[in-house]
Amino acid sequence: MELILWRHAEAEDGVPDSARELTDKGLKQARVMAEWLKPRLPKNIRIIVSPTRRTQQTAAALDGDFETVSAIGPGASAKAILAAADWPDAKGAVVVVGHQPTLGEVAAFLMSGDPMEWSVRKGAIWWFSNKKKGDLAEVVLHTSISPDML
Repeated sequence: MELILWRHAEAEDGVPDSARELTDKGLKQARVMAEWLKPRLPKNIRIIVSPTRRTQQTAAALDGDFETVSAIGPGASAKAILAAADWPDAKGAVVVVGHQPTLGEVAAFLMSGDPMEWSVRKGAIWWFSNKKKGDLAEVVLHTSISPDML
């Protein structure tokens, strides 16, 4: 299984929080990251997205179908993200478009076993895979990249 954590791109300030839209910079961040992701994504992909406007706009940059999952919205736990993605048992790849601090907690948990508060930059991805070698499972970080690096 592959798990790609994608933090929503830069959003405007405002209320209600769920209606905040991407800024012009955020739209560019989403487009640049989507252009980088598209040729690299496996064919068997599932995209799950928080119900907020900014995550929906970020995911839309991939020009593909995605599933809105309320359980991964703002304030979700790392455990909820991993459950929604069916980590580590899903077949193929899952892209999760979500929020801080939860995505940072998921990344920390996958790398260290402890859901610490790691920072994931706006519009950035963290790409993990789970590989089994006999009875042992190995988590591999393939890349962590932000749109300003592309």
